[in-house]
Amino acid sequence: MVGTIEQVIQFLFKQDKTKKYEVKEYKQKRSNDANAYFHVLVNELARYFNISDKEMKTKMNLQYGTIAKDENGNSIGIKIPKGTDITQFYDYAKWFGECEDNGIKFDKYLLYKQTHTLNTKEMSQLISGVVQECQDVGIETKTPEELRSLLDSWESGTNRS
Repeated sequence: MVGTIEQVIQFLFKQDKTKKYEVKEYKQKRSNDANAYFHVLVNELARYFNISDKEMKTKMNLQYGTIAKDENGNSIGIKIPKGTDITQFYDYAKWFGECEDNGIKFDKYLLYKQTHTLNTKEMSQLISGVVQECQDVGIETKTPEELRSLLDSWESGTNRS
């Protein structure tokens, strides 16, 4: 259920008192239009730099995306044996150092959220970065007014998925 504090409380009072319930803040998901626009821009950048769409999407997500966090707000990182190709397991990982455990050397990576899991604020941040990258190399983007309008519709929930 999604609702105001009063609505949620009223709903909970009507539920089975022997069961446990989880209450968390509702965060609006990003719109499908946001996702589509992100991919259009990423594809344009990939063409400009003559790299694959996947490579550019990964690059943009690691540059402007959101670090994955656990339920306590801690950043999620992993360590894998040194020299292992992290992309065999996960595309959105950024190297941040090395360590050694029991004589075994490891590479450490921070994990970034997959783009389809981003909320409106996170997607907006990602798109803003990609828009700036496009503008820096002369790729046409929506006007500042069009971008504001998209952002406003995402924030108001009129254009969400």
